[in-house]
Amino acid sequence: MPVIRSKLSEVMENHDPKLSIRKLAKDVNYHFDSVRRMYKDEMVQYPRDLLLKLCLYFNVQPGELIRIEDNIEDVETLTESNNPKEDSDENGSD
Repeated sequence: MPVIRSKLSEVMENHDPKLSIRKLAKDVNYHFDSVRRMYKDEMVQYPRDLLLKLCLYFNVQPGELIRIEDNIEDVETLTESNNPKEDSDENGSD
């Protein structure tokens, strides 16, 4: 199943490689821990107000802060279930 991933670390690096999470949180007037979780891609839900503040700060669209990726574990599970091992013919008939 696809998952949403944060690209905040990439956006920050492109904007200013020396920009810290703490400074960004202060600049956008948002909780440090929330910004840190988004930076480390640990956020379960993305608050709209945080996305808006980050978009305005970096002058980007929301799609530049988050992306959809395939979940590697799910892809491996799907591949295994779509390619079942062939059963041997126990009866010996074709």
